[in-house]
Amino acid sequence: MGDVIDLTGDGGVMKTIIRRAKPDAIAPSQNLPLLDVHYEGILAETGEIFDTTREDNTVFTFELGKGSVITAWDIALRTMKVGEVAKITCKPEYAYGSAGSPPDIPPDATLVFEVELVGCRPRKGSSASSVSEERARLEELKKQREMAAALKEEEKKKREEAKAAAAARIQAKLEAKKGQGKGKGKSK
Repeated sequence: MGDVIDLTGDGGVMKTIIRRAKPDAIAPSQNLPLLDVHYEGILAETGEIFDTTREDNTVFTFELGKGSVITAWDIALRTMKVGEVAKITCKPEYAYGSAGSPPDIPPDATLVFEVELVGCRPRKGSSASSVSEERARLEELKKQREMAAALKEEEKKKREEAKAAAAARIQAKLEAKKGQGKGKGKSK
């Protein structure tokens, strides 16, 4: 294992390199912000694993610097290269803290993650081919939303027509009863 590196200067996020990346490995950057990682999350106090991608060999993907992961990850993953495995220990204020920790994680918990940076990729739409693919995908989503809205509007119109027809039937029955009452009165 490597040396422990204090990434925040206050002991809030500590990193230990378990396996170094190859010297020519790529690192996250502004042009490569989409990260793929394998990880295992452990409660420091008990050693209990609370989350992992290792059991089902899935990859977790997120965009660096967008607040979609805990602060410690945004800090630590910036310092890693593809192929690197590191142990990241984070104090509560750099993990979930008091705001929104998952139910099985105490808000004041120090967390330890063993993280492997599997890949770095550009955002969708960064290259010409993916721009057209993204446009096509968005166009398809737009069509689906429009079709759903049209269907909803059609259903609303049918409901209104059904209400109007029911109201007309009730009105006709009421008028028929009124007419019968007047006719009976005259014939007597």
